[in-house]
Amino acid sequence: MNEDAIADGPAEGAGTCCAPSGDVNSDAMAADLQVLTAMGNDTRYELLRRIANADDGVCVCDLEAAVGVSQSAVSQALSRLYTAGLVTRRKEGSWRYYEPTETAAALLETLDDLRGTHE
Repeated sequence: MNEDAIADGPAEGAGTCCAPSGDVNSDAMAADLQVLTAMGNDTRYELLRRIANADDGVCVCDLEAAVGVSQSAVSQALSRLYTAGLVTRRKEGSWRYYEPTETAAALLETLDDLRGTHE
C-alpha cells in the first residue's frame, strides 16, 4: 500500500468510515443544559434534595439554616432552580415556600436509580 494514501486519508472514491451523526435539537439541548447547570452546583443540588425530601413546601429561612449559607445565597440559588423549572414557589404573607416540580422529582429519582439508592 502507498504510504502517501495512508497519510492523506482514504483514496479518492472510497467511502467514509462512519455515517454522519444525527441532528441535535438545539432548543432541547439548551433546555437540558439549563436544568443540568442549575443542578451542577453543590449548594443548589443540596437545596433541591432538601426541598424534594420535605413533606410540604420549605421556607427560605429553613433552608438557610440547613445549608449554612447566607439568605442571599439561598435566594439566588432558589431563583436559579426556579428558572430551570425544578422548583415551584408560593408566597404566604412575607414568606416564600418552595416545592419540587415533577421534572425535579423524576431527575432525582433517576439519579437515585443510577446510584442504586433511594433517599
